Amino acid sequence: MTSTDMRTEAEDSGPSGYAAARLRLLQEGARSGPPRRAALAELTDDWLSGLFDAGADQPRGISLVAVGGYGRGELSPRSDLDLVLLHDGSADAGTVASLADRIWYPVWDLGLALDHSVRTPAEARKTAGEDLKVQLGLLDARHIAGDLGLTAGLRTAVLADWRNQAPKRLPELQELCAERAERQGELQYLLEPDLKEARGGLRDATALRAVAASWLADAPREGLSEARKTLLDVRDALHLATGRATDRLSLQEQDQVAADLGLLDADTLLRQVYEAARVVSYASDVTWREVGRVLRSRAVRPRLRAMLGGGKPAPERSPLAEGVVEQDGEVVLARAARPERDPVLPLRAAAAAAQAGLPLSLHAVRRMAAATRPLPTPWPAEAREQLVTLLGSGPSTIEVWEALEAEGLITRLLPDWERVRCRPQRNAVHIWTVDRHLIETAVRAAEFTRRVHRPDLLLVSALLHDIGKGWPGDHSVAGEIIARDVAARIGFDRADVATLATLVRHHLLLVETATRRDLEDPATVTSVAEAVGSQGTLELLHALTEADALATGPAAWSSWRGSLVADLVKRVSAALAGDDPEEPEAAAPTAEQERLAIEAFRTGGPVLALRAQTEPPTEEPSGDPEPLGVELLVAVPDQEGVLPAVAGVLAMHRLTVRTAELRALDLPDGVPGSVLLLDWRVAAEYGSLPQAARLRADLVRVLDGSLDISGRLAERDAAYPRRRGTVAPPPRVSVASSASRLATVIEVRAHDAPGLLHRIGRALENAHVRVRSAHVSTLGANAVDAFYVTGAEGAPLPGEQAASVARTLEDTLRE
Repeated sequence: MTSTDMRTEAEDSGPSGYAAARLRLLQEGARSGPPRRAALAELTDDWLSGLFDAGADQPRGISLVAVGGYGRGELSPRSDLDLVLLHDGSADAGTVASLADRIWYPVWDLGLALDHSVRTPAEARKTAGEDLKVQLGLLDARHIAGDLGLTAGLRTAVLADWRNQAPKRLPELQELCAERAERQGELQYLLEPDLKEARGGLRDATALRAVAASWLADAPREGLSEARKTLLDVRDALHLATGRATDRLSLQEQDQVAADLGLLDADTLLRQVYEAARVVSYASDVTWREVGRVLRSRAVRPRLRAMLGGGKPAPERSPLAEGVVEQDGEVVLARAARPERDPVLPLRAAAAAAQAGLPLSLHAVRRMAAATRPLPTPWPAEAREQLVTLLGSGPSTIEVWEALEAEGLITRLLPDWERVRCRPQRNAVHIWTVDRHLIETAVRAAEFTRRVHRPDLLLVSALLHDIGKGWPGDHSVAGEIIARDVAARIGFDRADVATLATLVRHHLLLVETATRRDLEDPATVTSVAEAVGSQGTLELLHALTEADALATGPAAWSSWRGSLVADLVKRVSAALAGDDPEEPEAAAPTAEQERLAIEAFRTGGPVLALRAQTEPPTEEPSGDPEPLGVELLVAVPDQEGVLPAVAGVLAMHRLTVRTAELRALDLPDGVPGSVLLLDWRVAAEYGSLPQAARLRADLVRVLDGSLDISGRLAERDAAYPRRRGTVAPPPRVSVASSASRLATVIEVRAHDAPGLLHRIGRALENAHVRVRSAHVSTLGANAVDAFYVTGAEGAPLPGEQAASVARTLEDTLRE
């Protein structure tokens, strides 16, 4: 039977005819989705029009109006009928009441849910002004029967009211959405989601339509219509499967709904729902951010115009990294940025945004997605460092990661991510999908970066530990294979690849052993020690275990579990303990280093040399070596204050120190004295590197006391714009007992920041200790430094003095 035949049957036979035609439409297997919803709305329109026109006298100045979802023509099988009987006040009350009864009662008789009201246009507008939900419904007002002009007039007036009142009503709507999200949770992670009320559901999609109708801002449209269609299709199937007007996709209904939609299984269904919800949620984030920006600019602009005497001030742009700036509270690309020539730009922009605690501009992400060429294999060192920085930025990582994922950049960087993206976890302990759990684990791991010597390996293992859940079999076994491939592609060396693979393979080992095995049995400890292999890996695995559990859900970790795991780690560590490590033996100086040292001794001042560093050629056809940064060699006659002086000059010139080594170099036979040799790898925060001559001139002035480097850095910090930024774990300074027989080893683990090494050097100088050698590395946003210090006589520090120096240094860095 055609749609025309159904409408004729509904009109000719009254309620029973409509019910039969409606049932026949819903049972048609060939028609579903938007065509069925539109046909059901059209069928209902015709039936209600017949009821409206059934009276002997056709009243004037009255119309029947559909609002809400029915107004949009989106009738699901068990949707409410949202109706307004609109009248201009000219008809008497009895006539209006009689007409209302003629429409409402047949609807009730069929058992259909009805949301109805009888109002004049003025009453409708007044109610809308008082009740935001009424206003939202009226924005989708659609004429069904009666006085078309009356309906058109109301619609025009309601839209005008909405646009005029948008600066006041949109923040109210945003608050309403936030409150609903707090109550219902996020649709993209729930095992039994409410398709309408949860964040990212149909209510949020409707809110985005309302924002667009205000003309104040608009939602990103790519994928939004398809996401909304997916959610509506699932709700239709849910209504038909249950026979009820429900929006909650409960576990017991998911198999039937999946089958009705022609999907493989319930997991496939949930993944589609999650993907749709993610699109709506991301569009909501972008849209509400734009609304806030527009409202702020409207509030500030009149005052600025008054102060500046008219005109529109140019937006302030503050540099964050090479090719990346902040503007209007978002991270955007610099005007000189060339994503088509800079494959690291997406990771650099993401890391800068996460570190600053700012969102990535939608335009910037889309521009990078469209123009950026793929990274070479293996990745250049900068790309690996920026990924680690992004992962180590704490909670702000999540929003930035989701922005990259929304435009397909994550799966382009990490193709294996596709298998875990939006993948549900049917486990009551887990509260996230697999992909979000991995990011949450990295966020948790960022809190523990001060506990480990290799925070980069901890963060990457957190990202990859469940990557095998997209494959059949034991996810730890599959994950080990994938982790090896991903780690090598990212550019880790062979030893680090092996460590990451071990961490992924055994990420459940500690908690399962601690809670299920007898720790007093030596065989238990031995088996764990054999699996882990080294103290460094055990340290990483302990931190990963806790981060994984905390990111799983409240039921996965407790003080009891934590104490058991800590006990096991202590026992395994004792089993792994071997000979005491010794201070690394410095390599013999190169010819260039000897030349610089002799020249420094001869001139009595610092000597500098800059040269580019590269790593082996990539697998790209060009075979060109990848730049690692710039190596800066500094030779200075042995004297106090060299480390803070050099570090301060580099910070003043906005050079980031990636690695650094300091050592005293004895001059060749026949040349008395010694020279301090500093070997640094540095990179410009943005812009080009300064000339070596300028660096040397400033270093000379700092060493002779004519340039107050500490004061200059303090002035610059005071003038630097304050940002919310990421909240990094506090610094941790410790004494590595028995690490060397020749010196006291003080380890510093802190958040990398401009001037950090200068502050450390000053604090050590103020403590009246000599830095015999230093080994500094920056892993992402984490500085992991070791300083071999002695007293004035060249001997290791006594225990109490070493502890005091460490405490003082930690207090200084916490200020």
